[in-house]
Amino acid sequence: MLDHEPELCMVELSIVIPVLDEEQTLPAMHERLVDVLGDLGVSSEVIFVDDGSRDGTEHLLAAMNAGDPRFKSIHFSRNFGHQAAVSAGLRYTAGRAVVVMDGDLQDPPELLPQLLAKWREGFEVVYAQRAARQQEGWFKRGCAYVFYRLLQGLSEVHIPTDTGDFCLMDRRVVDELNALPERNRYVRGLRAWLGFRQTAVRFDRPPRYAGDVKYTFLRLVGLGLNGVVSFSKVPLRLSTYLGLTVSAMSFLLGMIFIVEKIVGSPAPRGWASIIVVVLFLGGVQLLTIGIAGEYLIRIYEEVKQRPPYIVRTTEGFDPQIRVQESRRKDRARAHAPTLPV
Repeated sequence: MLDHEPELCMVELSIVIPVLDEEQTLPAMHERLVDVLGDLGVSSEVIFVDDGSRDGTEHLLAAMNAGDPRFKSIHFSRNFGHQAAVSAGLRYTAGRAVVVMDGDLQDPPELLPQLLAKWREGFEVVYAQRAARQQEGWFKRGCAYVFYRLLQGLSEVHIPTDTGDFCLMDRRVVDELNALPERNRYVRGLRAWLGFRQTAVRFDRPPRYAGDVKYTFLRLVGLGLNGVVSFSKVPLRLSTYLGLTVSAMSFLLGMIFIVEKIVGSPAPRGWASIIVVVLFLGGVQLLTIGIAGEYLIRIYEEVKQRPPYIVRTTEGFDPQIRVQESRRKDRARAHAPTLPV
């Protein structure tokens, strides 16, 4: 576990919000957060992680920090992805409780009091579970329903259904999560893998406040594939099962041909059946190679040991926080495994 300096734990609540081109949403987000935090009456910090925005997001974040020191920001050198942004934000938090939420207001800030209440009851992870998805098409709702249940069925750990990254985590959980060495991260899966006492707070997910959806269908597919590959060995075993099935079918088909030859069956054999069998076997082979390739990609990414993100600049942080993050990186490099030459 990474040592978290006690003198930096000066706040009760840290909020991590990854954003990408959210200039239309940030003013409303800021207003609602100020109202909610004012009602909570606890010391807090809000850390926005700018994942390479190209609009006016950076200037809006700077204005927030200038007007309220609770609002801080981290700016990447380019777009590294949502999961990298979440991971970066977690490393800069100092609160005893840490909330992760999206910047499109589909994770309502008004849910924070319920998350904190569950945490004070003794739960170390409180995840927001979607009871309904407002103004989402049937196709997206159907895909999400199938994916979460498929992931739960395939995974070796219990990953709750209908949950995203919106959650509250205790300080110890965050430190353990930061200490995990893997770079290709599926944060909600890692959160489940860590264990600890977990519970859910159900809510109706509102539609996006403004702007375009950043997670396109292909990105969602990639995120889902990453979740399955990161937390399940079943796809690899599926290759073995398919091979055994095809071998058994081939053996039975051969026996049928032998019997027909013995009894002298005059039934003609057309080229169509041969093409079907060849294409079927080719498809099985490509599928198994593709499955193995997905796991190989993850190994390749981990072996390269490139950092999951590059921070270009930060605003609003105490200089000691930057020194702390630099030391963490130095420790990670020092303890990184070396490959034989």
